[in-house]
This record gives sequence, structure tokens and C-alpha cells, in this order.
Amino acid sequence: MKQGKESKTLTTRLRSSRLLIPLASVILTFAVLILVFVVIGRNPFSAIYSFFQGSGLGLKPSYSKSSSMLTDFLSYLGIMSPMLLGSLGVVVGLRGGLFNIGVSGQMLTAGFLATILVGYSKLPPHLSIPLVLLIGLAAGALLGAMIGWLKYRFNVHEVVSSIMFNYIVSFLTGYFIKTKYVDPIIRSSRQVAANAKLQLVFHSASGLKLVIPVGIFVAVAMAFLIRFYLERMAGGFEIRMVGFNREGAAYAGVPIRNVMIRTMLISGALAGLAGVTYYLGYYSTMVPKDLPSLGYDAIAVALLGNLGPVSCILSSALITIFQKGAVYMSSATGVVREIASLVTGILLLFSSLGVSMRERSRHYD
Repeated sequence: MKQGKESKTLTTRLRSSRLLIPLASVILTFAVLILVFVVIGRNPFSAIYSFFQGSGLGLKPSYSKSSSMLTDFLSYLGIMSPMLLGSLGVVVGLRGGLFNIGVSGQMLTAGFLATILVGYSKLPPHLSIPLVLLIGLAAGALLGAMIGWLKYRFNVHEVVSSIMFNYIVSFLTGYFIKTKYVDPIIRSSRQVAANAKLQLVFHSASGLKLVIPVGIFVAVAMAFLIRFYLERMAGGFEIRMVGFNREGAAYAGVPIRNVMIRTMLISGALAGLAGVTYYLGYYSTMVPKDLPSLGYDAIAVALLGNLGPVSCILSSALITIFQKGAVYMSSATGVVREIASLVTGILLLFSSLGVSMRERSRHYD
């Protein structure tokens, strides 16, 4: 009886820590951000509010004829989509005991292949959009599975191999963009055709152009699907077993090789989806040899979300506010927009400390 009460108490403490630690990370981050704005002589509250204004979550003093708070919010959802999908890729990897730091490379691979195979075609949207998503899934999954295979077969650490793949992909795609697909004016890849973009475009009666990102529906659906897979299906249970105790899982008869490859395959597939929603959804061109920093921001999103697929929806929404609203904040306050990366870094630091504290408390219990 006493043991049962202790178990319930520990479970209650763990559940409360999953809420309190991310909340504490956010509060501490805002406290540091306020201090930074005070030190540089800016009003911290108006500066922080400008992040929300730039994301369509706050009303700006004025808008152009073709924009409004709604168009800003839809644009915000457009960049939140790959942020959420990238964080889900990190979550699956970490839940399986593998750190997929190659999300950026997998995004770039998927975005490049989808661009050259479908993005420049004349296929109608009802064919091009599913094809783009399938190519994103396949390209990311293939690269992720290769990292998982190298880990099992040759014990090449996934962090090392994924970083190396990032460089390889960056230079390879950069070479082909510069030699075959470059736009001579902007020096980036040619614009993706409108029919291949992951967008639904509507025009309101007032003349507003409303661009609804397809990726946000894909990303939210994947968050719930991944949670169901990890929590309710045998394959997801095997991933969690291997991530918690690889030796114990092997002793229990879990096929470690298959699980490791499957973990990175799913992680890479999610990163691939992030890539196509980024390059053929939010943007429509690719800069040669430029890895998307969003792939690294996804790590902060995953940690802030306590490695929970659904909670990553909230954490990605928060971090995207700073990334998307940074441009307007800079114009409104005169502070360089790179401060958004500072905010993400601080959040990552506090989230990492929170995870460490929770694991140590479980160990002592």
C-alpha cells in the first residue's frame, strides 16, 4: 500500500515537472530578455510586444493595402509549420536515444529534390502538392536511415555522421544550384512554380491576398500521429525501450538494429517534410550552400516541449514568434533582429538545464 502511494507521488511529481520546468524556462528567458532591452536602453515591454505584432498576434499601427493582421498571422503559421515538423524529427530521435542534429541537411535534401523534380514542372496542384510531400518524406527518410545504419553497422556516432551529411548536402546542392538552377538576377535557385507551392491562395472582397499554408495542417496532424505511434503502438514502444535502456531492450529481444534504423528513418522523414514546407511553402527559392538555421532551432523547440510531440505545438508557436517577429521588432525598435537567435539560445539553455534537473531528481528518487 505504501509502495503504491509512493509510486503515485512520484508520477504526480513527474507530471508537474513536465509543466513547471518549461514554464520556468519561458519565464527566465523573458526575464533575461527584459534585462537585455533595459541595458541597451529600449522599452522592454513595447519591444517584446513588437515580436507579437510582427507575427500577426498583435495589432500594428498601420498596414499596407494588401496586408492585415490576418495575413501576418497566416505567414506566421507558414514558418511555424517546418519548425514544428523539424522539432518532431528531433523528438523521435531523442526518444529512441539518438540525437538527430542533421535536421538542416535533411530539410535541404528534401527541399532541393522536391524543387527540381516537381517545383519546376507544370503539374496541377492536386498532383504536385501530394508529390512534393511524398518526395519530402522519402528523401528525408533515406538520409535518416543511412545515419541510423552507420550508427549500428560501424558505430559511427549519429551526431558526427549527421554533421558530415550536412556539409555534403550543403556543397552538393550548392554546386547544382549554381551550375544548373541559378537565377542570374538574385543568384539563388529559380523560383518554384505557383502550382507546386504548398499553399492555398484566396483573395478576399477587400483585396487581401490570403495565403493559407498547407504545411500547418500536415504538421499538426503529424504531431498527434507521432504521439499515437510512440505511446500506443508496438513500434513506438520499441523505440522508447531502446532509448531508455538499449542493453535492457536487447536482453528483452528487441531488434536493436531495426529499431535504430527505424528511429532515424522516421526522424529524417519528418525533417524532410519540414524541408518541403520550408522551401516550397514558406519560401520559393534556395540559397546555395546555405543550411536552414531552423533545423537547429528545432532542437530548442523539442527540449522546451519536453520531448512531447503535442507539446511541441505550443513550444514551436512560442519560438516562432521570436523568429518571425524579429524583422518587425528590428524596424520598430532599431534593435538588430539577430536578438531572436539570442532568445532561442537562452530558451535552449534553460530547457537543457530543466531536463538535466528532472533526470537527476528521478535518479535520486
